Amino acid sequence: MTLRTARRTAHPAAWWGWALLLATAAGRTANPWLLLLIVAVAGLVVTCCRGSEPWSGAYRVFLFIGLSAIAVRMAFYIVFGGSDGPTVLFSLPSATLPAWAAGFRLGGEVTAEGALAAAYDGLRLATLLVCVGAANALASPRRLLRSVPAALYEVSVAVVVALSVAPQLVAGVGRVRRARALRGNTSRSPANLMRTVVSPVLHDALDQSLALAAAMASRGYGRAAGIPAPARRATSACLLIGLMGLCAGAYVLLGAGTPAPIAWAVVACSAAVAAFGIAFASKRVPHTRYRPDRFGARDWAIVASGAAAVAGTVLSGIYEPAALWPATNPLSVPELPMWAAAGILLATAPALLAPSSRGGAP
Repeated sequence: MTLRTARRTAHPAAWWGWALLLATAAGRTANPWLLLLIVAVAGLVVTCCRGSEPWSGAYRVFLFIGLSAIAVRMAFYIVFGGSDGPTVLFSLPSATLPAWAAGFRLGGEVTAEGALAAAYDGLRLATLLVCVGAANALASPRRLLRSVPAALYEVSVAVVVALSVAPQLVAGVGRVRRARALRGNTSRSPANLMRTVVSPVLHDALDQSLALAAAMASRGYGRAAGIPAPARRATSACLLIGLMGLCAGAYVLLGAGTPAPIAWAVVACSAAVAAFGIAFASKRVPHTRYRPDRFGARDWAIVASGAAAVAGTVLSGIYEPAALWPATNPLSVPELPMWAAAGILLATAPALLAPSSRGGAP
């Protein structure tokens, strides 16, 4: 990537923040109109803002994985049952389960109400996957690794492997498909695809990630810095408590059983503890960067557009909660919550704020 092009692209942390906030909005509703709107918004932003890097095709891969998740959720409902209703679509041979598994069934009647509820659940999971795919397609993993806080310097090698596997998978699929085409291999049988596509792609992605991690380790990454043991233990405790609190806060935010003020309070306190631990440790780690990647006003605007989607769902949860979780029994067309829809539409702002880097000056 050229210097002029790199200046035009947004910070990778901004893309991940935008995508995770969009995923948070998707997790707070089962309304199919809102979920499809989030998928469309993510696709529009990816189309307008992605570059020509190998990982820019990750959105399409995650979209396919999301469609597979919907199919798997529907298959689970048909086999193991779930929500029932009066509208029977067809019946399958059923088996009686023991008392300890009374909540499940094998086979039996498949109703339209239950199938619709399963489709809503699968669509929500698919939307979460699509948001992650959008982040992988837009954020450069190498630029993101350059922005890793100094407090995480010692675990940077593990971070390299974790963040670069998915982009390498996308790039590996393209390389393997071109190699198969050159060899004249056009077979689409499952055994042939497993041997000539899946295995080489997974092997190549892991090899590329480990090679990058080894290159960073040879430059000093992953080595213990000269920090006193008590300070290191205190910093690690703050980071661990903060990250566990963020996970717990994200869980209660995605669920509907915990009041929103309590959930946001847990997230805010955990973020404060984690930020304190990172800031305290970063001052003690002798780690510098050449020309650091700044987080500018445009990057904050991208994150704010993702926060608008979450704010819209919160307002809809206050003023029109039934529209966020539409009932499937009786069958009816769900309504479109206006507050949530407006917030999600504001999340398209990155399409104007961060133009695509394709076709940049050489």
